[in-house]
Amino acid sequence: MTLGEALREGARRLAGRGDGVREARILMAHLLGLTPEQLFMAENEKFTDRTVWESLLARRLNGEPVTRIIGARSFWGRSFRVTPDVLDPRPDTETLIEAALGLAVPERVLDLGTGSGCLAVTLLAEWPTAIGVATDLSGAALRIAAENAARHDVADRLELVQSNWWAEVSGTYDLIVSNPPYIRADEMAGLGEEVLRFDPVMALTPGGDGLQAYRDIAEGLTNFLRPSGTVMVEIGWEQGADVCAIFAAKGLSAVEVLRDMEGRDRVVRAKRD
Repeated sequence: MTLGEALREGARRLAGRGDGVREARILMAHLLGLTPEQLFMAENEKFTDRTVWESLLARRLNGEPVTRIIGARSFWGRSFRVTPDVLDPRPDTETLIEAALGLAVPERVLDLGTGSGCLAVTLLAEWPTAIGVATDLSGAALRIAAENAARHDVADRLELVQSNWWAEVSGTYDLIVSNPPYIRADEMAGLGEEVLRFDPVMALTPGGDGLQAYRDIAEGLTNFLRPSGTVMVEIGWEQGADVCAIFAAKGLSAVEVLRDMEGRDRVVRAKRD
């Protein structure tokens, strides 16, 4: 069997899971350690890794996302390591990055509930003069964030702190960002298989009405957000009005909802006077 034949067979078998051709090529490139260009050039070569190839296909056919299988996700043009300990970053979250990069470059950035570190690492990589702190309740998640910070050469400017929201945070910040758990308890059963089985529950939902993380974040903003500073949080598409009300009740100004690429409410932004 040639590499090209193995790819075509894999694409046929994966067709029911989505874009079989694309996913087969991603998995094969991961298996062989090749770039997409190298993979194309090698399609006529003999293929000898059938056992491992079968195991990768079986994992995908069992519902495991490709990003979980290869342990990486592309986010804002960079590759981030992902494991079962962290939320798999989604393209919708890039809405927050795009909005943040429209601000003046901050001196200090705080990322609450950092997970893979995709927000903090991306912002520091885009802002070479900024320094940051990223927190997470999970020590395992912080280890992944540390790997991603090192991968993208920002480890010397990013302090990682194990903390339940504000508990271990100190200092003040020009920009505070977060993609907290926000799914309502009664929505969990309706999530897709790939989310329910492979994303950590603590990164998905705080239980109840899904708003508790925003209440917790709002409680600390007057102590940790500098005057004229900005806070940005990702939200569920139906939560804009509720999160805006939570922030406004804490005296924040210019509270507004930003929409994602599909026109859905995705980020709440506010300022401290």
